[in-house]
Formats: sequence, structure tokens, C-alpha cells
Amino acid sequence: MPNTQRSPRTRQLLLVFILVLLVAAIVYAVSENRPWKIPEEAKLRKSPLQTSPAALAAARTVYRDKCVQCHGETGKGDGPDAASYYPRPASLTDTRHINSVTDGEIFYQISEGRKPMPAFKKRLTEEQRWQLVLLVRAFAAPESSSH
Repeated sequence: MPNTQRSPRTRQLLLVFILVLLVAAIVYAVSENRPWKIPEEAKLRKSPLQTSPAALAAARTVYRDKCVQCHGETGKGDGPDAASYYPRPASLTDTRHINSVTDGEIFYQISEGRKPMPAFKKRLTEEQRWQLVLLVRAFAAPESSSH
């Protein structure tokens, strides 16, 4: 008799455990896909660099080393590792979105990161991060977009 009483109780506990895991997974997924919270002072930062062939060439070298695996060769968010991440890497070719954010916001996102994207504040120099801002803008330039 004790075994028959435990079986429904065990099933109930297992069901509760599975439901708790499911809720936790949903909460985690929603929290990972939230909008960026960028401090106002970061939004207001202006790039100290001007777009130039040399700055873009330097940025492409860094991009190939640190970013291409996720964001892809052309910045479309379609790199070889992209499918294994949630949320998926952003497309840097979305002209409307890129034009709606400041250089300071892009610099902040590169510097601080957010899962699954790593922070590059300690991995790249400030100049390299500003060069990447220029490259992100170049990816979203109308002549490089597909629309």
C-alpha cells in the first residue's frame, strides 16, 4: 500500500518541478530579450573619430576577429555561430534601427555587451570600439543595405 500512495505523490512533485522549470525558462528567455537600458550620458557620447578608409580597415580587422562569428561577414547577424544563440545576434544592416541610435549607444553596447554578446570594454581599446561604431554605421548605409 505505501508504494501506491507514493506514486501519485511522486507524479505530483515531478509535475510541479517540470512546471517550475518551464516558468523559469520562460522568464529567462523574456528577460534576455529585453530592450537595452543605456544610461543617458552614454547616449550623448560623440565619436571622436571621423569615417575614413584607414579607420574602416582597422575596424574590419577587429570585426573579423571578434564579431564575424555571430554577426556575419556583412553584418546581417548570420555568422556561423548565430543560430546557437538566443537572442540571435542583431543585424547591423537594419538602416532604420541603426539610424535611430546614437554613436554613444552603439559604443555602449559594444563596450558593455549583454548575454549572449560579451563585453569588449577590456578586450578592445577605446579607439577600436569607436572604429567598430563607424563600421556598424557603414553596414547600415543605404548603398550596402538590401532594401
